[in-house]
Amino acid sequence: MKRIALTVGILVALVPTLLLLNGCGGAKAAATSEAPPSTKVIRGFDVSVFSVEHPEQFPIVAATQQSAAPELVVTGTVSPDVSRNVPVVSLASGRVVEIHARLGDTVKKGQLLLTVRSDDISGAFQNYRKAVADEVLSHTQLERAKDLYTHGAIALNDLQVAQDTDDKAKVDVETMEEHIRLLGTDPAHPNGMVDIYAPVSGVITDQQVTAAASVQSFSTNPFTISDLSRVWIICDVYENDLPNVHPGDIAEVRLNAYPDRVLKGTVDNIGAILDPNIRTAKVRIEVDNPGIMRLGMFVTATFRGLTKDVRSVVPASAILHLHDRDWVYVPAPDKCFRRVEVAGGDQLANNLQQIKSGIKPGEQVVANAVVLEHCIAINQ
Repeated sequence: MKRIALTVGILVALVPTLLLLNGCGGAKAAATSEAPPSTKVIRGFDVSVFSVEHPEQFPIVAATQQSAAPELVVTGTVSPDVSRNVPVVSLASGRVVEIHARLGDTVKKGQLLLTVRSDDISGAFQNYRKAVADEVLSHTQLERAKDLYTHGAIALNDLQVAQDTDDKAKVDVETMEEHIRLLGTDPAHPNGMVDIYAPVSGVITDQQVTAAASVQSFSTNPFTISDLSRVWIICDVYENDLPNVHPGDIAEVRLNAYPDRVLKGTVDNIGAILDPNIRTAKVRIEVDNPGIMRLGMFVTATFRGLTKDVRSVVPASAILHLHDRDWVYVPAPDKCFRRVEVAGGDQLANNLQQIKSGIKPGEQVVANAVVLEHCIAINQ
């Protein structure tokens, strides 16, 4: 009796477990029967093709052609023409007493730049006064020798010696006078100061002295004056682009500060040495300065080749500027349009624009790419 009761208890305890297992199996079967079908991959789909319901709403135009010279655009900086740089030289050593001009000033030829107190000037005046005194004495001795020779008191040789001494004394006086003038002062006005004047007109582009600074003759250039009426543009041209640049070519120069001003320059020199790190050569362009070019300015130089290439021309509205690239839409079968990447060129008159590459003359494009792009964005 006890055995029968135990068996019944075990069966009762196993009933929930059997029901749970049966439910899981059923749920698994149901889940298996309701699983979505496997994904089908459609190969060959072109994401650049867009379908529209009414393609006739978007006018189509054919690209025309235009002959244009190939362009090479490089960057550069404004630099002084070194042949127009004139150092201001002090031939007298000393200490700066007063500065009358500053870095960046525009000066005229003969304008006072600075004043220097110099011991060289004092020594030069001392030697000059000694030479004058010697010349006076030698001239007096010559006059006495002439009188003695006239009366037969001395020989001709003594007269000639006196004449030679007087001539040498005069040479010494003239030499000392010239030395004082070279140092920058007047022999008739003894002074320990020397004024230094601008040798040419231009802009002070370098200053090496300040008040109370020391100036050494022939080793210190207090100022450098540059004639900026004509300047250099120094550009970096990559090695592969050098065949497109030749001495004597005309370059169009645009200043970053004045992008609407186009200046004409001439290629004067192409560097003989390449930069080993970036593989570029220095190209020098000479440009007349209309007064707006300042040293160190960044510029863009455009070189145009001698031979001309054929380029496509489309309405400017046909070019879509998207993600820093240029695109056009061309007709495709089944009411579709294909978006094609192009390289935009110069803006032309009558709202036209060049296309350097991407489509050929005669190919059809959508006249207004922005309208079509807006329609596609709404329907997506």
